[in-house]
Amino acid sequence: MNIEKTLFDNLQNFFGFDTFKGEQEAIITNILQKKDTFVIMPTGGGKSICYQLPALMSEGTAIVISPLIALMKNQVDQLRAFGGSDSIAHFLNSSLNKSEITKVKQDVIDKKTKLLYVAPESLAKTENMEFLKLIKVSFVAVDEAHCISEWGHDFRPEYRKIRQVINGIGDNIPIIALTATATPKVQSDIRKNLHMNNATLFKSSFNRPNLYYEVRPKLNVVKEIVRFIKKNTGKSGIIYCLSRKKVEEIAEVLNINGIRSLPYHAGLDAKTRAETQDKFLMEEVEVIVATIAFGMGIDKPDVRYVIHHDIPKSMEGYYQETGRAGRDGGEGICVAFYSEKDIEKLTKFMKDKPVSEREIGTQILKEVIDYSESSVCRRKQILHYFGEDFDEAGCNYMCDNCNSQRQQFDAEESLLNVLKFIQEQGEKFDDNHIINVMIGQNNQFVSSYNHDKHPFYGSGKDKGIIYWKSLLRQAVLNNYLSKDVDNYGLLKMTKTGLSFLENPYTVKFYLNNPMAKTDDSVDENPAQAPGTIDSQLLLMLKDLRKKIAKTKGLPPFVIFQDPSLEEMCIHYPVTMDELKQIHGVGAGKALKFGSQFINLIKNYVEENDIDRPVDLVIKGTANKSALKVSIIQNIDRKIGLEDIANAKGLSYEDIIKEVESIVNSGTKLNLSYYIDELIDEERQDEVFDYFRAAEIDSIDAALKDLGTEDYTFEEIQLMRIKFMSELGN
Repeated sequence: MNIEKTLFDNLQNFFGFDTFKGEQEAIITNILQKKDTFVIMPTGGGKSICYQLPALMSEGTAIVISPLIALMKNQVDQLRAFGGSDSIAHFLNSSLNKSEITKVKQDVIDKKTKLLYVAPESLAKTENMEFLKLIKVSFVAVDEAHCISEWGHDFRPEYRKIRQVINGIGDNIPIIALTATATPKVQSDIRKNLHMNNATLFKSSFNRPNLYYEVRPKLNVVKEIVRFIKKNTGKSGIIYCLSRKKVEEIAEVLNINGIRSLPYHAGLDAKTRAETQDKFLMEEVEVIVATIAFGMGIDKPDVRYVIHHDIPKSMEGYYQETGRAGRDGGEGICVAFYSEKDIEKLTKFMKDKPVSEREIGTQILKEVIDYSESSVCRRKQILHYFGEDFDEAGCNYMCDNCNSQRQQFDAEESLLNVLKFIQEQGEKFDDNHIINVMIGQNNQFVSSYNHDKHPFYGSGKDKGIIYWKSLLRQAVLNNYLSKDVDNYGLLKMTKTGLSFLENPYTVKFYLNNPMAKTDDSVDENPAQAPGTIDSQLLLMLKDLRKKIAKTKGLPPFVIFQDPSLEEMCIHYPVTMDELKQIHGVGAGKALKFGSQFINLIKNYVEENDIDRPVDLVIKGTANKSALKVSIIQNIDRKIGLEDIANAKGLSYEDIIKEVESIVNSGTKLNLSYYIDELIDEERQDEVFDYFRAAEIDSIDAALKDLGTEDYTFEEIQLMRIKFMSELGN
């Protein structure tokens, strides 16, 4: 059989491609020759075809081990869609019922199935091992092979048992291991664990030239995300968060702000996750908000941006997640928000773990911190992490650091001192220790080595910690030193470093830009955005409000309250959607009174040539929105306010505040069932008449005029809510 001809025929007939990409042809040929194969290829490089095509061409069934149920479904659907029969590919995992499992196994036995996708947990089940002994296995493909290593970003203990399961199924079964992220340490773990030291290695460059990398300080993060997405309307994106709770909150905030989005995390049932993926693929939603911990098994080529709301736990995770952007070679923007508070949270997560695991986690996290804080080309740092040297000039301004003004410094003398120190004292110190010596920061570790007596101790104090962090980071990135990541991050001498010690030359490094202090609390109430009120516009809006109030026979505060008008004078909303984002303006109020206000603001902006802020106020936070929905439902069921408060773990005062906020935003609430028990009809009428004639809606003023001996603060407050609801909404 002419393998080459058959290869191209199959590639064209089945997949519709005319040419192979990169090393695909060599990889497939290697597998067809029954040789163990190790493939390291970045996301979007075409890994799947490397095992799909030889599986179609080989006798028997190829077993594909994959950790993601969603990705299995996705790949099986694609293979069937390429023109194969419904039995050409199957998956075997926990999402199938008994009769479906029987059907899959029968198709495999009948030799109809060329690829069988299996989760590592399912593979190890006795009944599945017994079944696989009955069939001809062409080869085993271990996808996402980095899951084998504790140094990988997504370690799965079940992966470490794969080799013994394969040995139990049959002899001399070829293995192909594939991963999109593997540091030299992880590569060595994969080879060792799968017993494939003689495997042919195919390693592609990790560089994704179409991806733009950026790290921002975590300030006004929700507003920044909404603003970014609004600027990229119509494009698909993924947002990663650390917790399920944050995923739910961000997804809800996006929807409130008119951005179609859905949450995606391990806490959702399999059916919901599958539906969510389908909606994203079919572009029924623009944005998926997902947990970092839960891999998105999504094969969507045109994801245009990936945003990390929280900094990820590892560079492998970051690379894999950003790698979901621009898989078609088109635009891919990767923005990560960095905050010291996130680092503190991630460090806390590790506290209860075993010592060795904690040490590994600390070293992996330190790489993320150094990446985020450094002024060096982001691409150079990412590629160095995966053992690849990269010249900054090749970035083509495709990262924020290469795009910004950076300060250089002469590093020759300080670098020589660091190298001399390590050569003389031994390769048993990490960068923190060396920085402490240079800036004269004494601690138990420094004094135990008598380094507080060393001539270099405190010699670089005047240069400051940012200088020394910049220097040590770049000494490693430029191979003057190497970092032994699997041994406490100790710094080791390299050939380049030794050569530099013998023949020094001028070296220029970049100084890290100090990261702006972050303030996550801004997230809690993004509606309270700072800004200057346009006093001229405010007068005009108040006049308009008065006119509308007069024609409706209502007091002005029923139309819109002062804080809402003031916010309009900061953000100049000119569409109904923008008006709904103003605090205190819900859909009801916007529809009832909004059009005249929008027209006035639009004309005012045009006449005065006003440059409107792009980032309109972001409408309330999501958890509050969920609370409001629940309150409305409970009031519809005529449940007492005290009972609602107790059920929600809130005080009575808090519930009243929430009810007021709901009514002031334009939602009609019928509280008569509750108020009628507290206040008789005659007194209700008296308060109604008072507010009908009042200029302002102050409770204190009402109490003063109506008499504190006749009414309590609470009664007036409830009556004001009823008044606003019945007349204003």
